Amino acid sequence: MIFCFSGTGNSRYIARRFAEALQEPLTDLNAKIRTCDTSPIQTGHDVILIVPTYAWRIPRVVSDWLIKTEFASAERIWFVMDCGSEIGNAAKYNRHLAEQKNLQYMGTAQIVMPENYIALFATPEAEEAGEIVQKAQPDVEAAIASVQAGREFPAPRNNMEYRIMSGIINPFFYRLIVKADPFRVSGACVGCGQCASKCPLNNIELRSGKPVWGKQCTHCMACISYCPAKAIEYGKRSVGKPRYRFEELED
Repeated sequence: MIFCFSGTGNSRYIARRFAEALQEPLTDLNAKIRTCDTSPIQTGHDVILIVPTYAWRIPRVVSDWLIKTEFASAERIWFVMDCGSEIGNAAKYNRHLAEQKNLQYMGTAQIVMPENYIALFATPEAEEAGEIVQKAQPDVEAAIASVQAGREFPAPRNNMEYRIMSGIINPFFYRLIVKADPFRVSGACVGCGQCASKCPLNNIELRSGKPVWGKQCTHCMACISYCPAKAIEYGKRSVGKPRYRFEELED
């Protein structure tokens, strides 16, 4: 069984590729997490988890869900992480998570996809994003081939910098950076509610037709990226940056 969590579509695209190639069911973790559904799941022997990289590890909301959810009959797990540049030392923590689930760890694959973290980094225009996606195709195909053959993914590169990123910076990132407070909405908002419907943590509600953010934010960037009016900003950091969501590349 394939599990996918996605903010702006990169992981969802990769997960669809895996599902088509492996003829395996695809489970949307956004919906599971949104509804706090941690009921046991009949997964079959193999589990493939496909997620974005948040501060050089898998999203905390995903690891929390995994720990709470029983995987009936599961034996092996592969981790696939897309990122804007690198995944750091995420493999170490994925291995620990597999051990907690009593699953055989089959490795972590890194796939570089277009950057979506508009709160801190530059996001690409559509043409550049399309080029990045095309460049990622061999890595997607190689990861699929490894799973088809029942092979472990090759061990990703690891060094002191990566260990600092995933081990030291990650906790500070969640403590200091992952906040919804800087989100704001301009007069261009049409009150469509797209931001609230896309939020995987039910952290947005409409009041008088305008979005209001709560305290349970995971910084998936779905709200700002899917706003059809481009009415949402993240403080001053997002001003003037293109909004990235994978589906625009398929339009």
